[in-house]
Amino acid sequence: MRSIANRFGAAALVAELLIGAPDSSAFAEDAATPSAAELMDALMWNHGPIGAPFDLIDQHGRRRTDVQFRGKLLVLYFGYTYCPDVCPTDLMAISSAIDLLGSAGSSVQPIFITVDPQRDTVEHLRRYLSSFHPRLVGLTGSEHDIRTLALAYKVYYEKIAAGHGEPYAIYHTGFIYLVDRNGKYLGFFPPGTRPDRMVEIIRQQLPQ
Repeated sequence: MRSIANRFGAAALVAELLIGAPDSSAFAEDAATPSAAELMDALMWNHGPIGAPFDLIDQHGRRRTDVQFRGKLLVLYFGYTYCPDVCPTDLMAISSAIDLLGSAGSSVQPIFITVDPQRDTVEHLRRYLSSFHPRLVGLTGSEHDIRTLALAYKVYYEKIAAGHGEPYAIYHTGFIYLVDRNGKYLGFFPPGTRPDRMVEIIRQQLPQ
């Protein structure tokens, strides 16, 4: 499993897959950061390594590393708690997929990694994630560590200032990643993937 959308060029999908961005050309990109299209091309065509180790803090204030999750199939999602609709919708879909797996769901670990560590503190993550699956682990950390991990997974995100005293928003890609029991990247689901479709693919990766 690599992508169920890899027959399309990434540039044509930027507007559709950048969550919260009505027009993907409407914001400036840091010259030091790959563009959204470049990252999405790399992800969809599997260019270069995808994924990396991590050392972050969970919603209970505990240090969590990727090594601690060995033996579990990981379902990773990068987003932020102030996302108005798509992030919670995808987290609900992930939660439903875990439930649909039944007893096999114990072999799967869902993980939410914030791209907004400034606002997504440990306490805020804990309150937010209480609305989703009880086994969902939320991770936060320094801006540097989050950016490094996100880029390793070809995640694009950009903080967008709002006017009139409104809180800032974050435009970001919203893929759901699968990582095997040894920490190796397997592939991804696009945003909006139905729980039953996730279950179909996840079951293929679990021990028979």
